[in-house]
Amino acid sequence: MDNELEAIRAKRMAEMQEEQEEMIQKQEMKNTILSQVLDQEARARLSTIALTKPDKAKMVESMLIQMAQKGQIQSKIGENQLKQLLEQISEKTKTTTTVKFDRRRAALDSDDD
Repeated sequence: MDNELEAIRAKRMAEMQEEQEEMIQKQEMKNTILSQVLDQEARARLSTIALTKPDKAKMVESMLIQMAQKGQIQSKIGENQLKQLLEQISEKTKTTTTVKFDRRRAALDSDDD
């Protein structure tokens, strides 16, 4: 029983270690591509955005990586071009908030009773 349990634990530990190594490898690949595609100012802006809005930064990173893999980026992207990309993403993900007042319910409720 103990041997089986140890074998299961060892197998699970090996799987977890493989997953972690795979994640590290993907992260390194992503950083390599981004450093090839972005100049220092753009890279600094992206890291600042990652601190405040991690979801938006991930979207921009994945978009840049896809563009680089498809060969759509000929030279390093500067800060101004990154701002334009951010504005495009903001327009796509922009949500509007609306507030509705139900005046009928307020008129029917009488607190005077």
